[in-house]
Amino acid sequence: MITAGDFRNGVTFETEDGQVMQVVEFQHVKPGKGAAFVRTKMKNVITGAVTETSFNPTAKFEEATIERKTMEYSYNDGNLYYFMDPETYDLIPIDESVLNDNFKFVKENMSCTVYSFKEKVFNVEPPTFVDLEVTETDPGFAGNTATNATKPATLETGAEIKVPLFINPGDKIRVDTRVGEYLERSKG
Repeated sequence: MITAGDFRNGVTFETEDGQVMQVVEFQHVKPGKGAAFVRTKMKNVITGAVTETSFNPTAKFEEATIERKTMEYSYNDGNLYYFMDPETYDLIPIDESVLNDNFKFVKENMSCTVYSFKEKVFNVEPPTFVDLEVTETDPGFAGNTATNATKPATLETGAEIKVPLFINPGDKIRVDTRVGEYLERSKG
């Protein structure tokens, strides 16, 4: 059990209605009149919604343990995406509805971080940076390096992003999966 008076940034707890929250900001407030309270900005770790609430410092909550595990994406079959646990080699199916939009940059055998609470997966985070091959784009030509002009390109995973004009089909590029943008040509 944890009390609201023990809140610190990053603490995860379960509310009375079963929601799993993470403290983003907190402030102990002692007004001139009345009882002290804890003003809390918290994020629902499953839905991502951020709310602000005040708690009595003696309010008790169940501590929530979020499990983070690095797993390797193996393949998908319809709406199920299978991830392999590198320690036990077990394949765990994860429904497509759990995956974020940035999962489109993940290809087979890439390691992802799988987040779960009480054995229920609620988020899959791909690597921050991935190296992918450009499969389709208009050919580039020399001299197109001075401007910030971009063109659409399709990557080997099927994802589409904007790339500089000098990128050609077959080039390997690095992509930031958080924002879905081209970073640089891959080295090596």
